[in-house]
Amino acid sequence: MRSDASARPLFSIVTVVLNDREGLGRTRASLRRQSCRDFAWIVVDGGSEDGTRDEIVRSAPEIAWWRSGPDRGLYDAMNIGMAAATGDYLLFLNAGDELASPDSLERLAAEIRRHSSPDFLYCDALERTLGGTLLLKPARSHRTLWYGMFTHHQAMIYRRLAVAGLSYDLSFTVGADYAFTIEALAGNPRVVRLHESIVLFAAGGISHVMHAVGRREQARIRRRYLRLSAISCFLIMVVQSLAMFTRRRFPVFYEIYRCRRMYE
Repeated sequence: MRSDASARPLFSIVTVVLNDREGLGRTRASLRRQSCRDFAWIVVDGGSEDGTRDEIVRSAPEIAWWRSGPDRGLYDAMNIGMAAATGDYLLFLNAGDELASPDSLERLAAEIRRHSSPDFLYCDALERTLGGTLLLKPARSHRTLWYGMFTHHQAMIYRRLAVAGLSYDLSFTVGADYAFTIEALAGNPRVVRLHESIVLFAAGGISHVMHAVGRREQARIRRRYLRLSAISCFLIMVVQSLAMFTRRRFPVFYEIYRCRRMYE
């Protein structure tokens, strides 16, 4: 991992953690395996009390910048990490999330060069369910942003200068990443869709646990940022609720419709 502060890395990888020492270890291990070393790891700890801070201190030689102390929640921590970033591209990997393979960053760097430094890249994601099943979750087109997040936030890579001046809106508990992405794509940036998986998403995050809150916040965001009608927002919420009901009650059908089961 790059530790030379005088050289600007290609990637700034921001990891937010709170009382998840084990998850942070998985994220760290996936970064240590990367064949591409042109990145700086930024860790923002919300004041953990489970030994996470001690683990960060032990890992300090591998971390370009870190902080441990109280914050105002997940998105405040992400803002802190983004402000500390110096890389050309931002990638958010929260504790427990991993890069999918040892050459993930290498392949991503090759795509950035091939497309002459686009403003925004996104890809499919691998997702491990709480039951241990590994799923491939294909991204939807970014043109379906009106419906919601078209892939996991961890599978979105932002050119840092393209989002300069933006921040995560702390008035949203769950949906701030949705609002941020709408703003990032509002200026018709150069977008690249990658048909491969770069990240392995750890299930059980805030958007899954507080999905009802997330749907309500997304409706507010659509009204505010996309100027959709109240009726349109309501209909989208109904469809999303049905999708979540299917996922929880009939996971096999959900996997057939939205995902593909992977075998290791």
